[in-house]
Amino acid sequence: MKLFQKKEQCCGCGACRDACPVDAIRMVQDREGFWYPQAAEDVCIRCGRCQAVCPIGKPAAGEEPRQYFGAKARENAVRFASSSGGVFPILAAYVLRRGGAVFGAGWGGHMEVLHQEAWTLEELDSLKQTKYVQSRMENVYRRIASLLREGRWILFCGTPCQAHALRLFLGGPQPRLLTAELVCYGAPSPGIWQDYVKLLERRHGGPLTGFSFRDKRNRDSGHTCSCQCGGREFAGSLNADLYCGMYFSNCMLRPSCHLCPYCTVNRGGDFTLGDFWGIEKLRPDDGMGNSLVILHTDKARAVWAEIRGELDWFPCKKDELLQPRLLGPTPTARGRKLFMAMRQILPGAALFFLFEKARKLAGLLRWVRRKDGME
Repeated sequence: MKLFQKKEQCCGCGACRDACPVDAIRMVQDREGFWYPQAAEDVCIRCGRCQAVCPIGKPAAGEEPRQYFGAKARENAVRFASSSGGVFPILAAYVLRRGGAVFGAGWGGHMEVLHQEAWTLEELDSLKQTKYVQSRMENVYRRIASLLREGRWILFCGTPCQAHALRLFLGGPQPRLLTAELVCYGAPSPGIWQDYVKLLERRHGGPLTGFSFRDKRNRDSGHTCSCQCGGREFAGSLNADLYCGMYFSNCMLRPSCHLCPYCTVNRGGDFTLGDFWGIEKLRPDDGMGNSLVILHTDKARAVWAEIRGELDWFPCKKDELLQPRLLGPTPTARGRKLFMAMRQILPGAALFFLFEKARKLAGLLRWVRRKDGME
């Protein structure tokens, strides 16, 4: 069975893999470094379960009226350990206190990003910060379904396509499931991330054991990248990091991300969480990270009433918190095809080297144009 016609029609959520009753589907990495499902024709029984759980082309709009808030953790330690305002760990602690589990993106072997489960505050630490890599989800859907059947509380935090796939996989209302969908810029290539891991390990002479895309050591909203490699720590500007530069240049996002239907407030989960960029237009801000929070369901509103005492928060209007990725998907870079073609023929280190040179040249050209405009 062919699971999709074009790569733009697959978001890589992996729900079809978990849904297959005969394990006929496996996730295979393509030449751009993304994971896609592949079905074994001789094993497939044509049950249609894979198509039923696929979120592509299925409406995900939730309940009305929605409520909109800005929020940050009252405890600075919670806020500094998070990429934005620290709402996620407070929401997670609510579930952990009820003997439940929290599922989010964490670091696996050789710094691969995997969705993992946490049952304690210590285990939660690895799930807190933003990871600019698409996470793998094998067996996560099955595991969550099993825990819900046991009567456990579950918080799932991930991209909106992953959360939508989870709801389709479960097939009906789940009173003890909370879904927190992120405001997602787009899913970057796991293969290119692994190339970067190898580059850092070769450059710094040892294994990469930690990486923070949004380090708040400078008491800001996370403009520093840091890593632990070869037993030493290295830190620098987020904008100067080569991998992040590729990410925000839009040249290594998954094809489906450029057509993403979830770049709207009309979502089907319980919560939407993201950075509250532009909060200074509404009220004084210390610049150390704030969250936007959208409540979509009665269940979310009930939980919010219990956790908001741990937050400094304020209500706002929809138009006041709208971010670019709540208005439309990230556009495709004009040079994406060339970039990915080069990725397929060049060693990873060479691709990063050329990208760095091209970025410096582009910066020089911008400087020249500014000088010309001044003369």
